[in-house]
Amino acid sequence: MSLTERIAAIEEALERATAGTAEDVERFRVAMLGRNGAVTELFEAFRTVSAEEKRALGLRMNLLKQSAQGRVDALRDAVQASGSETSGPLIDLSAPARIDPFGGHHPIPIVMDRIVGIFSRIGFNVSHGPEVEDDHHNFGALNFPPDHPARDMQDTFFVDGGDRALRTHTSSVQVRVMENSKPPIRTISPGRVYRNEAISARAHCMFHQVEGLYVDKEVSFADLKGTLDHFTKSLFGPEVTIRMRPSYFPFTEPSAEVDMSCSICGGQGCNICKHSGWVEIMGCGMVDPAVLAICGIDPELYSGFAFGMGVERIAQLLYRVPDLRLYWENDVRFLDQFTGAAVQR
Repeated sequence: MSLTERIAAIEEALERATAGTAEDVERFRVAMLGRNGAVTELFEAFRTVSAEEKRALGLRMNLLKQSAQGRVDALRDAVQASGSETSGPLIDLSAPARIDPFGGHHPIPIVMDRIVGIFSRIGFNVSHGPEVEDDHHNFGALNFPPDHPARDMQDTFFVDGGDRALRTHTSSVQVRVMENSKPPIRTISPGRVYRNEAISARAHCMFHQVEGLYVDKEVSFADLKGTLDHFTKSLFGPEVTIRMRPSYFPFTEPSAEVDMSCSICGGQGCNICKHSGWVEIMGCGMVDPAVLAICGIDPELYSGFAFGMGVERIAQLLYRVPDLRLYWENDVRFLDQFTGAAVQR
């Protein structure tokens, strides 16, 4: 088909064109003026004809393109005037709106903020410190002897040739507070800590702690027990009770492990509490006088207590999480369970 015949065919198609919807108009526009449309292809062919044909057909070609655009505009105006401009299926205005999913807080900061909130309401402030610590703040000032097993490479991630380490507890923050503050001191130290341990359902190389410290005149073990009893009842409910078992920590004397009556079975015995009715939640004790002296506080005048808990352990009891690794795997099926959970400040 010659160029003249193709022009005539397109002109005839423009005259016959109709459209009932905006979608019909768009299909017609693409068929004529799109990248592979009839008019566009015609102009591509026009480039290859002789100079005599270009002079004869040039004006007609330009008029054809203007006519095609004019026909598209006319069809679009007609569709809009008829009220049939909707493309595709009609919208059902009675259908419920699609609600985009909301994100939520991770269970660890949820629980950490709840713990911080409880202690803040009874007068504890919040202290933070570096995650890479020197030997003095991480071990020495806490009464760890040079040959203590916690200094061994199997427990600690050492950096800088062994002079510094990723902190193994947030007790290092308490040392900094005691060195730079005068009693009375009442502070908690939430944050990440690191242990060189194999990752399993019950252990991880990185986890979170909240540790507390209270130093003042005439602070007693009874004050410690009363504080921790208030904490557990505030977090788990008024029906829970605590007990303390003798233990050992280099920086407290006397020291104790704190057990709570199992909140899952009510103390009757279950898999969580190993059918004992009790679950361990933290360690605590009276601050060793040697630690106070190292930090520049007179142990003859002041005494204090300290405690520390693992946030993952507390979250495990609150939300019945069976495997600590779930906290780190970013599985949406797990995290969706906490969408909308309130963070208490």
